[in-house]
Amino acid sequence: MSGRARVCSVAELPAIGGVRRVDVEGEPMAIVATDDGLFAIDDTCSHDEVSLSDGEVEGTTIECWLHGSKFDVRTGEALCLPAKRSVAVFDITIEGDGVYVSTTPVTASLTKMESNA
Repeated sequence: MSGRARVCSVAELPAIGGVRRVDVEGEPMAIVATDDGLFAIDDTCSHDEVSLSDGEVEGTTIECWLHGSKFDVRTGEALCLPAKRSVAVFDITIEGDGVYVSTTPVTASLTKMESNA
């Protein structure tokens, strides 16, 4: 993937504390709205390959609904076990009425947990 893609309109964005699942070139992404802004992350938990957009948002973290792994939506960093790997984070921009995400991740997938293993 390269470039960027329109994922929804501004009117379709989730409220603060909410998540919207979108597909970009066949890949699932989660658009997360926080008090700190909008973030786009890979929608697949790195621990068990389930949708993160079904999880709970608290502050700038999202918790996987299945096993409780938490990720920082700003960096993609895995914050607790059982996840050991980060999820990808993508740039997100608003232009006019459109919401766009980069199709190339902006963060590395290595986490502190992996680097200390």
